[in-house]
Amino acid sequence: MTKTSISVVLVEDDKQIRRFVRTELELRDMTVTEAETGEQGVSAAATRKPDVLIVDLGLPDIDGIEVIQKIRAWSDTPLIVLSARSREAEKVAAFEAGADDYLTKPFGIGELLARIHALLRRRNRVGDAGSLQIRFGEVVVDLTARSVSRAGENLHLTPVEFRLLATLIRNSSRVMTHGQLLTEVWGPVHAKDTHYLRVYMGNLRQKLERDPAQPEHLVTETGVGYRLCGIE
Repeated sequence: MTKTSISVVLVEDDKQIRRFVRTELELRDMTVTEAETGEQGVSAAATRKPDVLIVDLGLPDIDGIEVIQKIRAWSDTPLIVLSARSREAEKVAAFEAGADDYLTKPFGIGELLARIHALLRRRNRVGDAGSLQIRFGEVVVDLTARSVSRAGENLHLTPVEFRLLATLIRNSSRVMTHGQLLTEVWGPVHAKDTHYLRVYMGNLRQKLERDPAQPEHLVTETGVGYRLCGIE
């Protein structure tokens, strides 16, 4: 039988939350594999190869941030953090570790479902963007292979960094506002979280620009947003 359902690995130590999320997702024809510790979650991600990962941060063995880092060492599977931690610094740490989205407890199942589908749609859009190699300055980007090099040296971009760069490439002919970039890369619930955008644009400039303090390609439009210049 052809697989049609979305597969999810749920890493959560609270039994009631696991049961609730699993029941609700299975009612929507998704398949859910449960893990109650971080190490079990990393193992399940490797063996199950799910479409989506949902990870709590407060796990009994290792912190959820470490779980994300371990998974991101070999996988770019869409990953949603589900956590009671609500401070901005903790959210930024999760995104910097490689999380794609962050949902604070208590949460509604409708919002979780919306974020799952939004992540999968965004991943498909990047995957369907074409096989052309995009060049600007010393940088070469292959959107299909999800690879980036500068002056012939391969670079490592996190999934969020790559998605931000791909969004700028797809819209290179116009200025992208802060809200447009945040909505496209992180989702509409993050449309005002400009700090995330500044952090990731800074990371991209450090990796891609000859002089990050005076960027030639990842250009700021003061008070508006950003645009990518110089595509060949």
